[in-house]
Amino acid sequence: MSILGFFFAAEPAAGLRLLIDMADSRSAPAPNLVLIGYRATGKSSVGRDLADRLNRPFVDLDEVLVQEAGRAIVDIVAQGGWEDFRRREKELAQRFSRTGGKVLASGGGVVLDQENVQVLRESGILIWLKADPQVIRQRLGLDAATQAFRPSLTGADALAEVEEVLAQREPLYRDAAHFVIDTTKLSIPEVVDRILQAIAEYGLPNFV
Repeated sequence: MSILGFFFAAEPAAGLRLLIDMADSRSAPAPNLVLIGYRATGKSSVGRDLADRLNRPFVDLDEVLVQEAGRAIVDIVAQGGWEDFRRREKELAQRFSRTGGKVLASGGGVVLDQENVQVLRESGILIWLKADPQVIRQRLGLDAATQAFRPSLTGADALAEVEEVLAQREPLYRDAAHFVIDTTKLSIPEVVDRILQAIAEYGLPNFV
């Protein structure tokens, strides 16, 4: 067992071995590092720090989606529904899965579509950042942009929504992830340190 408490999804060995071979190959781009997980678990903040430490490009897929749509997520959902948002999200997952060597922060619902998971795993290491529901609610409450950038998913109060959505999504995060890090009690630099230890332990030389 790794010191980071890794667990692996279905058929992990072959998939991870292929990505390691990609990292070793001079002709292939290094795999992406893809951060998945619920809102306010640290994907964007950790992603930026991780990309800086690795000297890799960082892409927040939700930010790209908003920029390209020219509207906040709350407006996209109000005008076209979650179906329109998920369609845009899927296009970005497919587009960035065709590139390599990046740190990607995905939207919390990217795992709802198994085609997203498949294409992201084909070109990247998926890292699930998780946190306790109470901590997620506290972090959301401290984020001034929450209401504009993160529309309600269920219409319930904040904690009830977090618990309800996590109950639905945690099995999907677990199945998609190559490994998991609980950010509940960790600072951003500590989370980044653990990710760097992980990719070193699993032999991705182009990243460290």
